[in-house]
Amino acid sequence: MFKKKTIRKFLFRWLVVTVVFILVKLTMEHQEEVMHSFLSTQVIYYYSTAFFLFMVTWEYNDWLIAKQRRNGGLDLKNSLRILFKTLAFLVPLSTLIYYLALYPLKDIVGHPTDEPFVCLIRDILRATLLGLAVALFNLLYFSMRQRDEMARQMDDLKKEMLVSKYSSLKNQISPHFLFNSLNTLTSLMYENRDLASDFLSRLASSYRYILENTEEDLVSLKKELNFLDSYIFMMNIRHEGALKIKTDIKINTVDFLVPTLSLQMLVENALKHNFFSKEKPLEIHIYSVGKIALIVENTLRPRTRTEESTKLGIKNIRKRYSFYTSQEVTIENENEQFRVTMPLLKTDVRKVSVLSVS
Repeated sequence: MFKKKTIRKFLFRWLVVTVVFILVKLTMEHQEEVMHSFLSTQVIYYYSTAFFLFMVTWEYNDWLIAKQRRNGGLDLKNSLRILFKTLAFLVPLSTLIYYLALYPLKDIVGHPTDEPFVCLIRDILRATLLGLAVALFNLLYFSMRQRDEMARQMDDLKKEMLVSKYSSLKNQISPHFLFNSLNTLTSLMYENRDLASDFLSRLASSYRYILENTEEDLVSLKKELNFLDSYIFMMNIRHEGALKIKTDIKINTVDFLVPTLSLQMLVENALKHNFFSKEKPLEIHIYSVGKIALIVENTLRPRTRTEESTKLGIKNIRKRYSFYTSQEVTIENENEQFRVTMPLLKTDVRKVSVLSVS
């Protein structure tokens, strides 16, 4: 069953094709002649083929635009590429249609002319110009839509970032987190003073990172991994052998960005939502896939909960990524493994994002 939106689109385009066809006929013939010949075989053929030609071309142009929007959005360069592909599709198709009317099917269509080649060139040029107008209108329409969507997305992101920054800072320096860290530190001071000194140094560097980067939505992967290293060290000390966390990053971490605290948030979620012990340690693996993505993977042993998880951490990370790239943060849950894949952002992503909106 057709959706109302599809029907409205079809009727609008049919109306456009019909009006344009009549206007073109009026420019070529007198009004009396147009009305008299409107049901002739020639007019029916040209109207039918014009309808088919522009409907197919319009849909093809829609498909090209939709594909480009999924792959990063419209800008001047790829808009010109779409325009060229549309014309490369339209011109051969219109050539075939009008060649059939003027040569093999001329007796059936009833198109008497002493200069069929001139008529062919004229028909192709007319179709090309009208197709060009349709493609330009379509590109302008979707470019305006993209700009409006990006503007709304930026407003939503600003609100989300304010909540995210406050929430991240509050969660990390909450009394509960601080109490557990100080409690661990107190125990270490009696058992191993050297380890206690190292723990205190890592704790201080973690808080320094959080406070210094609260206003930054993106940080270099190197900075995030350095912070994560301190966080993992403290968690290993606190949980005493119940964790097995491994990192395997095979790229230049200075060349890529990630949302601030995103890796730490995923590790914290794994600790929060899974059961683990010395006998059954929680295994977390953080690794890179070429220069494309980061993966955080952990064994899945969900804790028994009376309330379902809100998954605010994952939603927060997805929202922040959506501002900078069309690539999505993906989640997989299979074979007792929970896997989150995050795209790697290049260092020029901020500049590219601003240009795509302006």
